[in-house]
Amino acid sequence: MPSRRCVPGDTTAVADNRRAGAAFGNTCTWISRQDALRHFATFSGKTQSQQHIKPLHWYVACRLVLEGGFRPDEITPRPPFEIRKTKGVFELAHNRDAGTGGERTILGGLKTKNVDVVVTKNGIGPVMAVSCKGAIGAYRNLTNRMEEAVGDCTNLHITYPAMVFGYMFVMRANRGNRESVGLEDSESMSGRVLKPNDIAIGPDGHPVASIVRFHGALRELTERGGIRNDVSRYEAVALGLVESNQGQPGDLLEEFPRRNSPLRLENFFGALFRQYDERFVFSAPDLKNVTQRIEWSPSSPVFADARRISSRFPDLDYEPRICS
Repeated sequence: MPSRRCVPGDTTAVADNRRAGAAFGNTCTWISRQDALRHFATFSGKTQSQQHIKPLHWYVACRLVLEGGFRPDEITPRPPFEIRKTKGVFELAHNRDAGTGGERTILGGLKTKNVDVVVTKNGIGPVMAVSCKGAIGAYRNLTNRMEEAVGDCTNLHITYPAMVFGYMFVMRANRGNRESVGLEDSESMSGRVLKPNDIAIGPDGHPVASIVRFHGALRELTERGGIRNDVSRYEAVALGLVESNQGQPGDLLEEFPRRNSPLRLENFFGALFRQYDERFVFSAPDLKNVTQRIEWSPSSPVFADARRISSRFPDLDYEPRICS
C-alpha cells in the first residue's frame, strides 16, 4: 500500500497555545505526536490539571480511528472525525466540531475507574482502553507509579478479561551536566528548576538507575497474550523519554528503550490491534459485522485535505488504514 501523507487538521490554536505555554482546551483535537509531546515537554502549569498529558490522549484517540479503523463515536474522548458510507465504502472526514472531551468510567472488579481513552462496542462493552501517564520529575518515586499501574490493570481485567488494555508512560528526559553543581541551576524548557531527583539522563548520556529499573519493571507487565493470562499484565506497554532541556523539546530519545525492547512506542499500537483482532474478530466470526475494523477509502475527504495542506504540517508517524 503506497504511503499517504496524513496530517492534523487546523493546528493554529494548538501552536498559539504552545508558544504561550498555556493549557489546551478540553475537546479532542486532531494532533500529531510531535505536537502532543512538545506540549508535554514545555508545559509549565500544574500537572494536577492533567493538561500536560491531555494532548497525548487526543493523539491516541485519533490514531485509533485513522490507523485502527475504529468508529469515532465508539471512542472516548470522541475524535473530530465523521464517517460517510457510499456504495459500501467508508469515507472519513475531518470535522473539528465533532470532537468531545472527557473520560469513560469502566466498572472494575474492585472499583470503578476513569480511563483516558476507551473503545466501546455496542452490545459488547469496552473492548480496548489506553491509559496515558506522564512524569516531569521526582523519578525516585516511580515505585508508586508501578503500584498504580498494576492495580489499575488488575482491577479492570477482573471484570473485562478480554478487553485489550494498553499503558503508555512518557517522561521528560531532563538532562544533568557536569557544569551544574548540584543541578539546582539547570532548567527545563518549561523554565522549571531541576533538582537532582528530576534528572533522567546523567552526565554520561545514559538514563539514571531509577529509570533503568522502571523499564525493567514495566517489561514484566506487558505482552499479555490471552484472556486466561495474568490479569495484572497489559496487552501492550510503551515507555518514552521526551527531550526537555536539550535538543528539540518533544523529540523522543532514540537510544532508550533499546531497539529490542518491547516497550518502544513504535511497537505499541500494533500489539493492541493484533490482540484485538485475535479476540474480537477472528475468534468471533458471528460478531464480525460489529467488531471488524474499518478500512478507509483512499478518496476520503480527510486525505484530500491532508494533501492540500501537507506543505504546512509534518506527516503523522503511522500509516492510515486505507483499503486497497
